[in-house]
Amino acid sequence: MPAAKPRLREIFSSPKLLVIMALGAASGFPNQITESALQAWLKDAGSSNTTIGLLTYVSIPYLLKFLWAPLLDRYPLPFLGRRRGWMFAFQIALALAIAAFAVQDPRASLVAVAVTALVVVFFSASQDIVIDAYRADVSLPHERGAAAAVNNLGYRACAWLAFAAALVMADTVGWRLAFLVLAAVMLAFALVTWHAPEAEYRAPPPLSLRESVLTPLRELLGSPGAVGLIAVIVSYKVGNALALKLFTPFLMDIGFTKTEIGLVAKAVLTTSAIAGGILAGLWMVRLGLLRAMLLFGALQTVTTLAFYVLAATGRNFPLMIAATAIENLSASMGNIAEVALIMALCNARFSAFQYALLSVLALLPRYLLGGPAGWLADHGGWSVYYVVAFAVGLPGLLMVWLMRDRIAALDGQR
Repeated sequence: MPAAKPRLREIFSSPKLLVIMALGAASGFPNQITESALQAWLKDAGSSNTTIGLLTYVSIPYLLKFLWAPLLDRYPLPFLGRRRGWMFAFQIALALAIAAFAVQDPRASLVAVAVTALVVVFFSASQDIVIDAYRADVSLPHERGAAAAVNNLGYRACAWLAFAAALVMADTVGWRLAFLVLAAVMLAFALVTWHAPEAEYRAPPPLSLRESVLTPLRELLGSPGAVGLIAVIVSYKVGNALALKLFTPFLMDIGFTKTEIGLVAKAVLTTSAIAGGILAGLWMVRLGLLRAMLLFGALQTVTTLAFYVLAATGRNFPLMIAATAIENLSASMGNIAEVALIMALCNARFSAFQYALLSVLALLPRYLLGGPAGWLADHGGWSVYYVVAFAVGLPGLLMVWLMRDRIAALDGQR
């Protein structure tokens, strides 16, 4: 007789899930240090929006981490097991790299700041690789959904807390001490890794290069309407990516303090994003993939104009909260629809490689728009910036409509 499936209460009360949530927090913690906190630090130092936009390219390693992931699979460190050894090492390295910000001055050398940020991102992306692998290794089949949920909760909550703490401390005790405190917190995550349970390894290594890479690539690119569907994935979130790319400098320019942005704006952003994800997941059961992509795509495009209204109005606390909430609610709904499309395009035999490839394509606008975004903000102003963000969101919606038959057909495929 097969063993009875555990109840939800038993799954969610598992100590293993607490470890997964803590490691999700460790994964999210450095992300906002090199995104929003770095932007605020540079803004304080008098850097232009163009410079800030260009420095967002230090996040590129997040797009390239698949290049060195096989090395971490193949060569474990001689302590703490196959995954925890690398996690521990990267967390120590991250703490040291974050602490290095404390001895730098953006006014004296932007190059040193950029190199340090790039190092932080590299170690952060590497930590993500092994944390994701560890989560897959330790999660039993009936625990995978719960593991994904608590990982997302830990990641989002800690990413916001890291940014909020950085801005509040910067306002009160200065950036140098803020970075040292953040480094100490990153070091504390290594204690979680040290005490985490070791995984039991079940998955065999790839049998051949052709089977693990070439075959799924040929299958993905040779499917009907492949080029059009890839265009949908790349273009669907362009407007939303531009709208949020320089969110922190935008709010600082129109008069909000770093503490207000860290404690209020980012809290609203995080909670509305979580709510949008839940709402989209429920709605998609009734709407189906095509109608969800059209509806959520239209919402995320139109609500971009809420930031245009805020830019035209200036410092207005209720309007800032409302604009941030509705834009991020709809943006999160669009994310869920795009993820559903990517999942539908994956063959279960090759879903890891195909999903990684398609998700990189989906993230390209977020990581490549930094330079154009900064230039547009400096030369056109924030009102023009958000009109452009609305306009560049329309082609993605049009692509969904042009590929509607193919997207609708994916609903019936497994």
